[in-house]
Amino acid sequence: MSDLHTHYPVVVIGGGQAGLAMSAQLKARGIAHVVLEKNTIAHSWKTQRWDAFCLVTPNWQCRLPGFAYAGSDPHGFMLRDEIVAYIEDFARHIDAPVREGVAVTRLRQSGRGFMLETTSGEIAADSVVLAVSGYHIPKVLPFADRLDASITQIHSSAYRNPDQLPPGEILVVGSGQSGCQIAEDLHLAGRKVHLAVGSAPRCPRFYRGRDAVDWLDDLGQYDLPVDKHSLKEGVRKNANHYLTGRDGGRDIDLRRFALEGMKLYGRLKDGRGTRLQFGGDLQANLDSADRVYNGICRLIDEHIARNKIAAPVTPHYEPVWSPSAVPTELDLAASGVTGIIWTTGFRSDWSWVDLPMFDGTGYPTHKRGITSVDGAYVIGLPWLYTWGSGRFVGVARDTEFVADQITERSSISRIEAREVA
Repeated sequence: MSDLHTHYPVVVIGGGQAGLAMSAQLKARGIAHVVLEKNTIAHSWKTQRWDAFCLVTPNWQCRLPGFAYAGSDPHGFMLRDEIVAYIEDFARHIDAPVREGVAVTRLRQSGRGFMLETTSGEIAADSVVLAVSGYHIPKVLPFADRLDASITQIHSSAYRNPDQLPPGEILVVGSGQSGCQIAEDLHLAGRKVHLAVGSAPRCPRFYRGRDAVDWLDDLGQYDLPVDKHSLKEGVRKNANHYLTGRDGGRDIDLRRFALEGMKLYGRLKDGRGTRLQFGGDLQANLDSADRVYNGICRLIDEHIARNKIAAPVTPHYEPVWSPSAVPTELDLAASGVTGIIWTTGFRSDWSWVDLPMFDGTGYPTHKRGITSVDGAYVIGLPWLYTWGSGRFVGVARDTEFVADQITERSSISRIEAREVA
């Protein structure tokens, strides 16, 4: 079993930023533990991001426990390899007890604790922390396998750069953060892009003289608890706002892309062979995204007025293009489309977790990461507690709270053990 013990007070599953942040909090409390990572530290950042990928939140929001961003560009946006280096540096800084290449194949209860079946043998634990996100299996639309074999299809997690795709035009399906940024990456490379636009909202990059993220942080938006949000837990299903940190940061305006030659469609509904059908919701989706954009602007305006802040006046967004006709069909072969990039997200796979801690949709039932199974915890999920939970900015607070719960549970267990003795 290599250098692994057969028992640990705490086992953390996952060696990304959330699992490492959990390790830092446990070490600070003197709690023995191990972090099991089936691949390598920061694996998803290394393997599921394209070459030009960068953060959409400014570097100053990178606040892993005791290891805030200390570079020379706090208002810049780290590139993929810089993000990986930041996480790896953090792991070295805390001397995290990570065991790479150890996959957990089953997690079950065992007495008052847990048993983990791993590729290196069985490990017992008093508590377990699942830091594995919810993005496990790339998802494509169900009719993808009915499309003509001549069309190259890849998921966004496998996209690296425009050169990996065959010559010809490219269809990007999905307009969330990844979809819009990949569409822009192809567009800037001179590729003719077709984009199926969904209901994802958009956000200004800069407004009234500052990055919108700075304003939203001042407004406490990243500290808003999920139970105080108007949608409550429903907000966890919302798509992220699209914008980019590329080249110093800018808006992503799909209407401007259309003026520059990108072909926009509504939501992709069906397809067979080389023919695709789209919904007639393109105009509605663009308008909805713009309403969110201007709603954020109004929120910032009100904050500035309320606090009498001196800030330059910036006009709200006005559409630069609207579709004169909404295309609902596309013949890939006739249009010269040779490739499709599915930016349609991921589905969760908790099949290896044999614990009664999931709701009817397969989502872990929890409150601030404390699941319905005593001693089992989750971290790193979007809106685990706040908007910042799924980002670098909120993971320290979430892991601190969970570490306090583990400490309290351990103390109670020791008292109970003494009383029994």
